[in-house]
Amino acid sequence: MTMPAWSVRSKPMWRNSVLGSAHTPISGNERRIEVAGVPAPSLSAYLLVAAVAAVVTFAVTPLVRRLSVRLGAVAAPDERHVHTVATPRGGGAAMLVGVVGAFCVAALMDDFSDVMSARTEMLGVVVAAAVIWSVGFVDDVREISAPAKVAGMVLAGGVLSMTGVSILVFRVPFFDLLFLSADWSALVTVLWVLGMATAVNLIDGLDGLAGGTVAIASGTFLLYALRLSDADVIGPNNPGALWACITLGVCVGFLPHNVHPARIFMGDGGALLLGLLMAVSTMSVGGRTTQEFSGQAFFFFAPIFIPLVILGVPILDTLFAIVRRAARGGAVHAADKEHLHHQLMRIGHGHGRAVLILWMWTALLSAFVLYPTYTGKGDAVVPIGIAAFALALYTVLHPRWGPGVTEVDETELEALKASTNGRLKSSLRRR
Repeated sequence: MTMPAWSVRSKPMWRNSVLGSAHTPISGNERRIEVAGVPAPSLSAYLLVAAVAAVVTFAVTPLVRRLSVRLGAVAAPDERHVHTVATPRGGGAAMLVGVVGAFCVAALMDDFSDVMSARTEMLGVVVAAAVIWSVGFVDDVREISAPAKVAGMVLAGGVLSMTGVSILVFRVPFFDLLFLSADWSALVTVLWVLGMATAVNLIDGLDGLAGGTVAIASGTFLLYALRLSDADVIGPNNPGALWACITLGVCVGFLPHNVHPARIFMGDGGALLLGLLMAVSTMSVGGRTTQEFSGQAFFFFAPIFIPLVILGVPILDTLFAIVRRAARGGAVHAADKEHLHHQLMRIGHGHGRAVLILWMWTALLSAFVLYPTYTGKGDAVVPIGIAAFALALYTVLHPRWGPGVTEVDETELEALKASTNGRLKSSLRRR
């Protein structure tokens, strides 16, 4: 494997406080910043954990589907959603079980003994995951207000910060490192969790869209974290790669039940859970790296910015939604039918093809990140740019080459809602 063309300059572990220019040393009992020197977990170990997460999630989902119906966590067709059949939406519970199952298996493996040595941090992630899933699941069963949901996400972020899972170092490309004070670290951590969870939640509007997007993103970040570990940029005891592979596993296990036509939705519980897991893995890698880089691949080794590129599709969708709703004078949390996936269907793409297009954009952005990370070269800009141009042409022009998508009118939608809601419940109870 060719090493990238960059140089590493070690830097004393001093904090440059965002509240001033004073420098204070980081004490030994403070939250850890990763160090090298111990063997890294093998790739087969990561694949095993991901497989456990996938198998457990896949196996538990049918049971969760039936329980969702009994508890009333069912999404009925309405004018804001594109599905036309009442569908259970408690799939996040199966994802949570998959996360816990994979975590327990990893805790028993010798490969992850160093990663699991920080028990408070690792258990803090599990607790925060349970908290944010609970908030989402309550909203799936009976809708709660937007402030209450935000408060739950803030609570989950606070749990992470209190247990040591936080952003300690903030790196801006071509500028010096910024070591965050405890107060600012907690604030940035909560905002990071809030942003990631919201982005995943907003893009969860089509069957398989959020699950597939996060699967691609988490798989990409897993490879990115492993590359940094191989280069001794982060210590092998960094938990970021482990959480990324668990996230990948639960998405892969859930997708067979969730691709169009979906038999179950992940719901807010699942979307918020995936957002938190992505936040944890990215913070663990990007928020603790204290080494500086120079060379043509510098930007690609600003780890805290990498997830912003990989998750460009849901993040842009979130930003557009905020600007759009603010411009109309409405509440930024008010739901609408103007997201990227809605726009794709409006110009003529079918349900499955709209999802595939957004998956392809996520994969393209991921390739844009991974190639220079592994090669240290920027010569992929041109071919990736050509691929992006071709995909943009396909996105815009393909509906004109084929038949358009017929939208269901409101009268038909109400009829479908009335006829399918009770039918789904009765059929599931008979199973």
